[in-house]
Amino acid sequence: MLLDQKEVLALLRCPRSGAELDKLDDQNAKVASSTGDIHYEVVGGYPILLCSERCKGLGWQLSSDASAVTRHTYSGAMKVMKRLVSPPSGVTKKNVDTLISTLFELRRKPRVLIIGGGTIGEGMERFYEDENIELVSFDVYASPNVQFVADAHCIPLSDNSFDAVIIQAVLEHVMDPGMVVSEIHRVLKPNGLVYAETPFLQHVHEGPYDFMRFTESGHRLLFRQFSLVKSGVCSGAGTQLLWALEGFFSGLFRSHWAGKAIKLSLFWVMLFDRLIPEKYNVDAANGVFFLGSKSERSIGNAEIVAHYKGAQ
Repeated sequence: MLLDQKEVLALLRCPRSGAELDKLDDQNAKVASSTGDIHYEVVGGYPILLCSERCKGLGWQLSSDASAVTRHTYSGAMKVMKRLVSPPSGVTKKNVDTLISTLFELRRKPRVLIIGGGTIGEGMERFYEDENIELVSFDVYASPNVQFVADAHCIPLSDNSFDAVIIQAVLEHVMDPGMVVSEIHRVLKPNGLVYAETPFLQHVHEGPYDFMRFTESGHRLLFRQFSLVKSGVCSGAGTQLLWALEGFFSGLFRSHWAGKAIKLSLFWVMLFDRLIPEKYNVDAANGVFFLGSKSERSIGNAEIVAHYKGAQ
């Protein structure tokens, strides 16, 4: 469950100096580093924490307003159709179950950070609902699901402070994924857990804010500073075929609605993910996942090559 804003303020650090932040006035209009030389605005109750020096030019423009990308909500028949073409992932559910059970084995009240939590991610509801999980969440825009606005390239939180970090469908949207992963490593406690889901063969989404894709091995390489717990495919070749058909017919008819109509009529193609062996899904995955624990050792190139799980 999301921590109270006052508790979160105590956890925040200046993204430039790492110093603690202090509230300057009763109106909560600003916070400042404890050294007093750097001030940050608080808009609508959300601290806006930008590291302009370390992260200059790397992140989105931070905002206390709504997301720069339109995020649709669905109800009625539209919600049913959305669920058909984008059903809950069984892989994500299993991975979340593993993550939560592991956390509760380690801590009575684990502290979890969600990066890019402006919208609750697929299968992540339990982190927001469980009163025994101390949840901190941020994004590049304000929403009821976050406590502050910041850039993942310079996370304004102290070292070794979280039991787990979740970053779902975010790394494709950042300028420097390696820098973000280094920040995740920094804020995790020793042996803390990271869970990431990232696209491989998905088409461009969120327009100009979509930059990167990762093979399953490339994803492992990105998290080289972590020991592997589990990794693989969260959506496979069947899902990717459906995406390809949507993109093809959108282009052929110059209409995104045409592509969506095809996607809706052929939603069952995704079921082939379950019939295709994992090693073939690895080579044609729509998206991949990584679950690992913080390590002080980076894996070598030979280990990355040996990690390959595909069919070639």
